[in-house]
Amino acid sequence: MTTAAGTQILTLTGLRFDANLGILDHEKTDPQPIQVDAELSLGVQPLAPRDDDIGHVLDYRRVRQIIIDECTAEHVNLLESLIGKLANRLMQLPGVLGVRVKIAKLEIFDDCEVAIRVETGQW
Repeated sequence: MTTAAGTQILTLTGLRFDANLGILDHEKTDPQPIQVDAELSLGVQPLAPRDDDIGHVLDYRRVRQIIIDECTAEHVNLLESLIGKLANRLMQLPGVLGVRVKIAKLEIFDDCEVAIRVETGQW
């Protein structure tokens, strides 16, 4: 009997926290709010896991913590540097074939959001 399968994508949307990011004087001393959206392509997976054990899937709690840890580990001048570092780290997770990440700085301008989005790997 053939098991039904489909492409699986793990998504975390709207994750907000403060990070040390930017080149302006106040950005170098004061953390600022950012928002991270991430999609992780896990490729073709059975529609139902082989059992109901968290150890056999990518735990989204771990993904969330990695995003926070990578973005708060140290001050980074450029959003481009931070998103590249984060995308590389997420690509190292077991079973991840592709990563799409968006990081937005929420308080740079009063009239718009500033964000960078990166896509890497297989989709």
